[in-house]
Amino acid sequence: MIRIRMTPPSRRTAATPALTATTLAAVSLIATLASAPGASADESNPAPPPGSSPVCAFYDGDRPTAFGEQGERVSQVQCLLANRHYLQWSALDGTFGPETLVAVQRFQADHPPLVPDGLVTPATWSALWHAGPNRVTPLPFP
Repeated sequence: MIRIRMTPPSRRTAATPALTATTLAAVSLIATLASAPGASADESNPAPPPGSSPVCAFYDGDRPTAFGEQGERVSQVQCLLANRHYLQWSALDGTFGPETLVAVQRFQADHPPLVPDGLVTPATWSALWHAGPNRVTPLPFP
């Protein structure tokens, strides 16, 4: 719960209008994020399950990531792919398996000049970070 304390008129300072605007902007951002976590235009890819986070915060880097790997980098790739509707939320398991490989290849094919080889290179990382939720065709896995 967010509580906003209003300053009585007699105690307001010159910084109060800026603080109020900042507070209102923060409250608006929080409300927006809370109201649509992982909202999906593709009904076959529902919002993430309760307790999960559509904000991908497993890994913040660009080291190459490939089939067969496990860990935070793979979880980050999977979360970004799910947010962009290339992977089902249920497939997030931290293991770069066949579903993740196909999702990476489809993402790369949809974002030239990336080569759809399934290797998450720095260029693919950059595209994943900057792409919006744009996969509109049905995903290959139920």
